[in-house]
Amino acid sequence: FQLERFSDRLHEGDVILVNHPQAGGTHLPDITIISPVFRDGRVIFFVASRGHHADIGGISPGSMPPTSRELFQEGASSMGMKIVDAGEFQESDVRRMLLEEPAQHPGCSGTRNYRDVLSDLKAQIAANHRGIALLGQLCAEYSLAVVQEYMAHIQRTAEAAVRALLKETRAKQGASQLVGYDFMDDGSKINLRIDIDEDGSALFDFAGTSPEVYANTNAPPSVTHSAIIYCLRCMVQSDLPLNQGCLAPVKVVIPEFSLLSPSPTAAVVGGNVLTSQRLCDVILATFGVAAASQGCMNNLTFGIPAIEENGVRYEGWGYYETIAGGHGGGRDWPRGQDGVHTNMTNTKITDPEILERRYPVLLHQFSLREGSGGSGMHPGGSGCIRDIEFLEAMSVSLLTERRAFPPPGLNGGGNGACGLNLWKRCRSGKTAQLLNIGGKNSVFVQPGDHIVIMTPGGGGYGRSE
Repeated sequence: FQLERFSDRLHEGDVILVNHPQAGGTHLPDITIISPVFRDGRVIFFVASRGHHADIGGISPGSMPPTSRELFQEGASSMGMKIVDAGEFQESDVRRMLLEEPAQHPGCSGTRNYRDVLSDLKAQIAANHRGIALLGQLCAEYSLAVVQEYMAHIQRTAEAAVRALLKETRAKQGASQLVGYDFMDDGSKINLRIDIDEDGSALFDFAGTSPEVYANTNAPPSVTHSAIIYCLRCMVQSDLPLNQGCLAPVKVVIPEFSLLSPSPTAAVVGGNVLTSQRLCDVILATFGVAAASQGCMNNLTFGIPAIEENGVRYEGWGYYETIAGGHGGGRDWPRGQDGVHTNMTNTKITDPEILERRYPVLLHQFSLREGSGGSGMHPGGSGCIRDIEFLEAMSVSLLTERRAFPPPGLNGGGNGACGLNLWKRCRSGKTAQLLNIGGKNSVFVQPGDHIVIMTPGGGGYGRSE
């Protein structure tokens, strides 16, 4: 995409920034930095790094708004721009993209953490630079021809491993067609039919999936491809690096303007963190290897927007975290893991001491949610309970799933428990009021208020003996 976009305008020392869903992005906070690697005046490789940035503007701190309806409400976007042009960092363009352009939309702000985002972008550029240097060393030691040939070998090996998996699945299931489905909390359906040929190729057909929603759980096609390659790699038993060869035997069909292939202006911030999880649950259940995991990343953001008074800009701030839950029971393991990040997330949570030192909050509880995993021969893992008290007034947003439909068990296993989000409102002289704020909501808390997040458990696998 970027080669076509920039054509002959790419030069040594250039670095590209992109995050738009229509340009291979996932959701806007995930910014990809791409560095072309040149030799003798032509591009021989690309080095890329992708990072989730804590705030890139939009309608709420943390840039993970639960109520976004349009893409512009989720922050800054770019189909592709040179963040470095011939070795010169283009800070004026970056500032315009992150601060000025998002603020032009109604109700939106530019990034509330400009200095942090700028530093993180520079760190990504430095990581790419290091990657270019290492590639140069590799080519100097073995030659460019040998390095490129081994890259092709790795992809062919991955393709052969996936073909073997698909052939084995067809033989074990005694069928060439597998079907599965699941629902989002709003009732949207993800439907999947997998047709496996004798040569180990497969068609993943998502016909019957619900239309694009006027909300933010739409997922661009890149998310579906990521979920498929992840699940296939998890099921392959051999030790091989994740690479594009895993998808070589696979054809993917996604209905246009559906939940999994939305229009260019559709809101997508929840698609990458919620719909991606449901995709993994559907794919793994369709293959019959695992019950549903928590199906959610339990996205929590809080902070204060930037303000301007008398011509002086006061920086706001935003904090973002994802919270662990229960892993599904599976065919090949005794029980689902308790309190872990599952499938399409791998972030570490902030240490309690750091959280309380840097932000006006107190962490009262972070523990396993006993009994939340589904029953079965291989039980599902337990979710977590996280109780945070706020010491200052601020905006808090939750973007979560599995609050209406529980993570389903498989082959007779029990369902995991649904998640639950509570707001404990404390007012002077009054008894605390406990409110269920649903799966997707923004509230403005006062000092002494608590947000309590109970994450879903995993589904169980197989009937209990």
